[in-house]
Amino acid sequence: KQSEKPKDSGKVTITKVFDFAGEEVRVTKEVDSTSKEAKSFLKQQEKWQSAAPASLPTVSGVKRPSGMSSLLGKIGSKKQKMSTLEKSKLDWETFKEEEGIVEELAIHNRGKDGYIERKAFLERVDHRQFEIERDIRLSRMKP
Repeated sequence: KQSEKPKDSGKVTITKVFDFAGEEVRVTKEVDSTSKEAKSFLKQQEKWQSAAPASLPTVSGVKRPSGMSSLLGKIGSKKQKMSTLEKSKLDWETFKEEEGIVEELAIHNRGKDGYIERKAFLERVDHRQFEIERDIRLSRMKP
């Protein structure tokens, strides 16, 4: 994970590194500096920076870790793995931004042609039909 310094006082750019199918995938997200995610990310960055110089012992009696494993451990921990669904979602979001169709999709999904609207309409019709049939059944049972 890396972070650039805020370009303006209101935004923080967060870059996360994931491992997907043996390749390194970088996800960059820009969030408000007052958000919970930005605050936790900045705290984590400060923690890593303050822990790095203190991790090297200078006392001659203490055995210092040496070799490639310690060097790789200091550089960074294992990258988080990214699932296929997360990668597909990331690809779809970047495609929408590149093509500039975010607003068009939002407008289309809100209208009468939207999937959610059609689904809600069909559920309301089914429920209304059930109530009508129930009322008929109850009226026949009373006499």
